Amino acid sequence: MEHTVLQAQSLSKTVAAPHGDGPDLSLLDDVSLSVSAGEAVAVIGPSGAGKSTLLGLLAGLDQSTDGSVEMFGASLNALDEDGRAALRRGRVGFVFQNFQLLPGLSAQENVKLTLELAGTANSDARAAEALAAVGLAERAQHVPAQLSGGEQQRVALARAFAVKPQLLFADEPTGNLDQATGETIADQLFALRDQSGCALVLVTHDSTLAARCDRRLVMRGGRLDAAD
Repeated sequence: MEHTVLQAQSLSKTVAAPHGDGPDLSLLDDVSLSVSAGEAVAVIGPSGAGKSTLLGLLAGLDQSTDGSVEMFGASLNALDEDGRAALRRGRVGFVFQNFQLLPGLSAQENVKLTLELAGTANSDARAAEALAAVGLAERAQHVPAQLSGGEQQRVALARAFAVKPQLLFADEPTGNLDQATGETIADQLFALRDQSGCALVLVTHDSTLAARCDRRLVMRGGRLDAAD
């Protein structure tokens, strides 16, 4: 029987108005959702709808003003920043629009660092294996500045999947890429996800990319407007 790996209840997020001028701004309003093990869920909607804010709260990278999030049955609200990081370590992967690679490290070192933080044995071999899986074995010693945008995102995919995550968060993973490169990255993302069997929460404005997920949630104005 499928079990829930991620559960959000009545999430809201408000921030102070710029310069304290006016009422607080609502970024997210009473959002509830759940994600089952192995399920791929897309969160779609226009820019400014609150998609990335929601992802940050679900992943425990930010804290909500109201509501709660449970990941792997543990309450993120009950954990401090170190506790949330410990819960994610070795079980959660991330792929961001801006790649988020460390510029001074080679492709292999970027992947290896995540494995080392997760306490994974044979991190060098595992990093090399992960890069080979995305077709970058020959670029393993290149730093990000020597790689194209598509190659950098493939390193990010290798880094995310190297730890064999149970849950993957992807925030506009093709947003900074041209169409052809974006389609290649999407193919690799879903191929790796199918191989790993991990759950996926994908934030995107791309309806074609979202259509590859099992379920689609539509956000508008900080609220879940509809489900497809």
